[in-house]
Amino acid sequence: MPRVVVHVMPKPEILDPQGKAVAGALPRLGFEGIASVRQGKRFELEVEGAVTDEVLATIREAAATLLSNPVIEDVVQVEVEGEAAH
Repeated sequence: MPRVVVHVMPKPEILDPQGKAVAGALPRLGFEGIASVRQGKRFELEVEGAVTDEVLATIREAAATLLSNPVIEDVVQVEVEGEAAH
């Protein structure tokens, strides 16, 4: 069954306290050289049948209206995993 993955990230101008907390913890744990961290969300949607252009359009609409908060987040990527798109 094909899977479509949607990546959502906070808009650049929105503060990301979770990302800042991770960025602060990394050096304390010995991970050096990481300048900043932004934390986002990943959604995995399993699709019945082929992933057509219409299916992707529906998923993009769902991502823009339900999976993300368009005021503070951007849908940065929609990708197909598993079976190839048709």
